[in-house]
Amino acid sequence: MATKDLIGTLLVGSGIISVKTLERTLELQQGSGQRLGKLLRDMRIVTEQEVTEALARQFNLRIVRAFADQMFPEELLGLVPVHMALEKMIFPLKQSGRDLALAILDPLDSETLEFLSLKIGMKIHPVLATSEELTVAIRKHYLKVDKIEKDRPTILIIDDSQLTSQVLDIALRKEGFEVLVAGDGIEGLKLAISRHPDLIVCDLFMPHMDGYSFMRALRKHARMAAIPVILMTGKDSTEEEYKALQAGFFDFIGKPSAPVRIIARIKRTFILNGNTELISLIEKHKDMSSISR
Repeated sequence: MATKDLIGTLLVGSGIISVKTLERTLELQQGSGQRLGKLLRDMRIVTEQEVTEALARQFNLRIVRAFADQMFPEELLGLVPVHMALEKMIFPLKQSGRDLALAILDPLDSETLEFLSLKIGMKIHPVLATSEELTVAIRKHYLKVDKIEKDRPTILIIDDSQLTSQVLDIALRKEGFEVLVAGDGIEGLKLAISRHPDLIVCDLFMPHMDGYSFMRALRKHARMAAIPVILMTGKDSTEEEYKALQAGFFDFIGKPSAPVRIIARIKRTFILNGNTELISLIEKHKDMSSISR
């Protein structure tokens, strides 16, 4: 059974939504590239907690809550590599001999559980957690970030081309942005989770994780779902642009592109998203930078 059919069937069976609501949502989902559960949450039809509870009943799993404030030894955290925790949304809770209790988001992802079990030589006992709970725990215990503070709009650039990143970094800072730079998708995912940028500019072809894989991993984190992501690629074609927009990217820019064009598209994204206050902050910092010079 496809994931979207399972989630929909579970929610209807649990009495959380009606068959008619499911049918209408599936119609809206066609061509949107969005996961059914996310679309239902965005439309405020269901909460993530309701989806998690329906999955727990279906798979006879318990739900773990408020675990981020607990203490977890480094040896336990080391059983799950940080890139796997980030990408697959899993978190080690407790080890007892050759048994490992593991908080997970997706009970259908048996491939990840089997791979990890073979890798560490332990039996995995999965328990469900929401993406919100998992993100907080991963941020605090793997990325060592407890609180995010920033005073101006932040742009994350993910590109394995050092030259491209440097040119954009300089241009964006002159415009009043704070800039974060990552050389691949895994590093970009770490920065996205730990620093929560206001917008991400991501290359398509990168080591370890390409642009589409990065987008899929990012959208698993509930707190990251609203961050607009712009895809940049030298594969500039109508077909690729269509594919990118279907995958959930907010915009598509062919490479090479002049920094002024990319900056214009970034500001346009903020405006279209209704984030006009970010534009005001940008102009404020840009003016202050001009005065200091």
